[in-house]
Amino acid sequence: MLRRLIQLPRTVWLLGLVSFFNDASSELIYPLLPIYLASVLMAGPQVLGIIEGVAEATGSLLKLLSGVLADRRRSTKPWLVSGYLVAAVARALLAFVTSWPLLLLLRFSDRVGKGLRSSPRDALLALTVDPGNRGLAFGLHRALDNCGAVVGPLLAAWLMAAQVPLSSIFLTASLAGLLAVGLVLVVKEPQRDGLPPPVPFSWTLQGLPLSFKRYLGVLLLFTLGNSSNMFLLLRARELGLAEYQVPLLWALVSLSAALLSTPLSALSDRLGRRRLIIGGWIVYGLFYLLLGLHDGQTWLLWPLFAVYGLSIAATEGAEKALVADLVDPQQLGTAYGWFNLTAGLMLLPASLIFGWLWQSVSPAVAFGFSAGCACAAAVLLGRWVPPCRA
Repeated sequence: MLRRLIQLPRTVWLLGLVSFFNDASSELIYPLLPIYLASVLMAGPQVLGIIEGVAEATGSLLKLLSGVLADRRRSTKPWLVSGYLVAAVARALLAFVTSWPLLLLLRFSDRVGKGLRSSPRDALLALTVDPGNRGLAFGLHRALDNCGAVVGPLLAAWLMAAQVPLSSIFLTASLAGLLAVGLVLVVKEPQRDGLPPPVPFSWTLQGLPLSFKRYLGVLLLFTLGNSSNMFLLLRARELGLAEYQVPLLWALVSLSAALLSTPLSALSDRLGRRRLIIGGWIVYGLFYLLLGLHDGQTWLLWPLFAVYGLSIAATEGAEKALVADLVDPQQLGTAYGWFNLTAGLMLLPASLIFGWLWQSVSPAVAFGFSAGCACAAAVLLGRWVPPCRA
């Protein structure tokens, strides 16, 4: 595998480094937001669900638009540059937030940046490598992204231990985001010679393969139970984990995913994407079930969250590689737009449902609902979605 990694195109490595710096910036802030909401802005789980749901859902609409336009114009780089730049500026402005509606506005802006860049970037990655290395390429990208997600929380924990104000931490995070913008400026567009013209866009997914449409249906079910990860951190804090350890716990998730993303995603090139995704979703379901039933022994949170990182490593790269397996090259931007829209748009109802179940019934019921959706989706993926275009 090492030889295959070395032989990957320069663009794959550059995009991985871009994601490393961007995620270091994002994840420096991410684990602090539940603390900021609870201790400074005095907001609870339902407000958290509204903020994350609205921000992700709106950004997801842009993921579809940017993917469609990237196919039509056969250009991805402008979307990447603008997306990373918007996110870096939004994170810097978090330092001046004094109420949760303003936080919602800036999280919205951050997700707008993600919406502009995500689908064109995924299409660029898929176009840069041959089909036999798609899993490896997406796995490497996710590994570097998750390495950034290790550095960010560790830096956050160190800054909090040093009693640095949250506003100063948010300003520090924006610097890594600007480094990501600088790197993406040197990324080159892939050759698209010989590709047929893009298929006209249709809200009914006309022109896209049946197997891809079924895949989106299964993803819809899975993401209905895939609420914001901030609920996981809120749960850990509720179970007695010290505030300064919350970023460290999230860093463990990212470390686990970073170490395993490349080998597991590369394994999907040989064993098949669906097998790996099904296994990852089942592990995800077990994690949610156990966290919901947790009795408060905080030391158990560490191995439990490491297993959650394993489920991320098994699914993130393989899910995206499967999209490229199911559609034609000239449809990649549009297909990734629909993929990202489905995953992101469902975060709004998923987070609202999860927050309501947690606050109105119990955390165990909320986590059990998510576990059930994941396991049902795993069964449906194996029985309903063919492994090739149809």
